[in-house]
Amino acid sequence: MPLQTSTVSVPRASSKGVMESFLVKPEGAGPFPGLVVIHEAFGLNDNIRGIASQFAEQGYAALAVDLFSNRNRMMCMLQAFHGMLFRPLNNVMLSDLQSTLAFLQKQTGVDANRIGAVGFCMGGGYALQLAVTDKGMKAASAFYGVVPKPLEAFAQSCPIVGSYPERDLTAQGARELDAALAKHNIPRDIKFYENTQHSFFSQQRTPFEVEASKDAWQRMLSFFSEHLN
Repeated sequence: MPLQTSTVSVPRASSKGVMESFLVKPEGAGPFPGLVVIHEAFGLNDNIRGIASQFAEQGYAALAVDLFSNRNRMMCMLQAFHGMLFRPLNNVMLSDLQSTLAFLQKQTGVDANRIGAVGFCMGGGYALQLAVTDKGMKAASAFYGVVPKPLEAFAQSCPIVGSYPERDLTAQGARELDAALAKHNIPRDIKFYENTQHSFFSQQRTPFEVEASKDAWQRMLSFFSEHLN
C-alpha cells in the first residue's frame, strides 16, 4: 500500500517547544482512524517508525511521537520516572501526549472520532494513562507497560488490549488491571506470554518471542478493528 510520510512539529502542552515526530498514513483522502505510537525509553527510532508504518499499511494514520525531541534524554527519563511513580495520571509527559492526540485529530484525512494509542514499555504505561484521562480515546494498546494507580481510575477507561511476558516485572500490575477492567465491564483483551522476556515485541530473540510478537500484533489489530473501525 502506498504511504504518505512526513516529519511534523507537535506542540508541547506548555506551548514551549515542539516535538519533531513521524506521521505516516495511507495514500488517499481518508478519513482514517488515528493512532498515537509511543516509544520505549530508547526514544523515537527506526523500530518505532517501522511499527507506525505497519499500522499505516493496515489503514491507520499513525503518529509516532518523539517525547524526547529537542531535550536532554536523561532529564526526560528522570521526569518520566518521577511522573509514573508520583503523578501517574497528571504529569508533564502525559500532558504532551494529550497535546499529541489533539494534534492528530486535526490532521487532514484523520477521523477525529476514531483515535487510539499504542505504547511499548515506558510508552505502554503512557498508553494506559491516556486510556483513563483522555475522553476522546476509543482504544489503547499496552506492551509490557507499568499500570498507573489508582486502579479505580479504570472505571472510566476506554477499551484496552495488553500484551505481557508471563514473568515480567509488569505482569502483576497487568493482572490487577485485568481484574479492574472486568469489574467495571470495560472491553479488554489482556494476555500473558510464556517463555518471553521484556520488550519481546521489539527485540525478538527466541522462537517463542517471534510467535508471541505475531500473536500480539494480530490480537491488537483485531481489537482495534472492533473498537476503532
